[in-house]
Formats: sequence, structure tokens, C-alpha cells
Amino acid sequence: MLNFNIRGENIEVTPAIREYVENKIEKVERYFNEDVNANANVNLKVYNDKQTKVEVTIPMKNLTLRAEERHNDMYAAVDLIVDKLERQIRKHKTKVNRKFREREGAGLYFATTQAVVDTTLDEEEYSIVRTKQFDLKPMDQEEAVLQMNMLGHDFYVFTDAESNGTNIVYKRKDGKYGLIETT
Repeated sequence: MLNFNIRGENIEVTPAIREYVENKIEKVERYFNEDVNANANVNLKVYNDKQTKVEVTIPMKNLTLRAEERHNDMYAAVDLIVDKLERQIRKHKTKVNRKFREREGAGLYFATTQAVVDTTLDEEEYSIVRTKQFDLKPMDQEEAVLQMNMLGHDFYVFTDAESNGTNIVYKRKDGKYGLIETT
């Protein structure tokens, strides 16, 4: 059963909006085992240019489903989010079943995670086509952003000079920068 936490930024979450979001996102419950109890965190944002952004995060024991969508129509964005979540579940289930078949060598399909999906869907391969090795130079966040921009990348991994931890700076869709700190 999904429990909903729906938040709105620059928009009031009316009962009609709440009902639409819950009805649409509840459709992914059909992929779960009956004993699944998860929280669906939904953020609705409206920007000055009338664009809406819908973010959905569903953390579970073996899998975290997350999708976001920008669209002029909030209801269309919710529909697109459901499609993305369903694709993520299918991918995860296909991967789990492939690993199980390889390990067991049997043709039996067991639900080893909380998501239960039809396994006859097309399988997407994940292959690493290039490997790089590099030294992590100690630097501050500003220098890491400069290095990232100089290289023309969307992210940059570095060692923080103060904490000595491995961090990642990245460029966000809105053109600003984000920081991921490891613990």
C-alpha cells in the first residue's frame, strides 16, 4: 500500500490535484507484492514561466524509484512520471530475474524483490564501453566547478581539501550547480 506525502511549491495542492496524483501513481502498486508498505513523496512545483515540475520518490527496501518531469501541463507531467516509474520497475525486475537465472541455471522466475513485473519485456543491456582512471586532487568546491566547466563535463569527482572526503559537483538542469558529499 502506498502512503502519499504530496507537497506543492508555488501551488496549492487542492483535493482534485491530490486525487489525480494518488489515482495515477497508485497504478504502480500492481507491480508490488501485497505486503509492500511504501511512502510516495510527491513534489509539485510551478515556475514563473508557467512550467510545472513533478518529482516522485518511492523508497523501498531493495529499490528506490525516482522520476521527475517538467511540462506545461501538470496533469500531463504526472502521466509521464507514471510511465517512467513503470519502466524503472520493469528494468529492475528484468535485471533481478536475469541474475537469478544465471545463478540458478533454471527457468523458474521468482520475485526476489518487492517489485513484481512481467519478465517477458525486452531486456536492456548495461555494458561499460570505456574505463578511466585518475588521481583525485584535493581542492575546494569552486575549483572543482571550474575544472568541470573547463573539461565541458556535467559532473566532476574530487577530494574535498577540508574534509578529505570524495565529493561530486554537477550541473543541474536549471543551470545551477549541485554538490554530492560522501559519508
